[in-house]
Amino acid sequence: MGVSIIELWLPILLSGLFAWIASALIHMVIKYHNTDYKKLNDEDGISNAIEQSGDKPGFYTLPHCADFNEMNDPAVQARFKKGPIAIVTVMNNGLPPMGKLLIQQFLFFVIGSLLVAVIGCLTLSKSAVAVDIFQVLFVAGFMCFGWASIPYSIWFGHPWLVTVKYLVDAVIYSAVIAATYTWLWPSAV
Repeated sequence: MGVSIIELWLPILLSGLFAWIASALIHMVIKYHNTDYKKLNDEDGISNAIEQSGDKPGFYTLPHCADFNEMNDPAVQARFKKGPIAIVTVMNNGLPPMGKLLIQQFLFFVIGSLLVAVIGCLTLSKSAVAVDIFQVLFVAGFMCFGWASIPYSIWFGHPWLVTVKYLVDAVIYSAVIAATYTWLWPSAV
């Protein structure tokens, strides 16, 4: 007998909450992500240049190419050779709106847990044994929370060590989520 998504409402919410708590512990207690970003040598000068440019919040590239075909232009090639090459995110001024961001992060984990639940409903029965529940939902969780971070190192220049840390995070979230589902999996009666 299969499991319906409705039967998993409690593990969806709790596993999302537990993953959110794990994320908070990673970022606020363990803090191994504190070294992910480096300080620019001329932070004030670059900050002033961005301010003076009048660029609005958004995602920018330097040098900018609207189309890959522009890479054939010798002037564009010269700008890439000269450098610098950068991807810049300009955000709204002011302190980060932590309440809003924490709610969005919580929703990210709950929706991710919902996606993991869908995999569980499609592949596991009520009579599934704990090890099968954990294994299937751990893999689903890792695919949900980790695998997509790899292209940031491939295409956007994120250091591979940063990506490895995000993959470690995904293993932690996946284990928390899989353990929660294993604990609360509806059994056949």
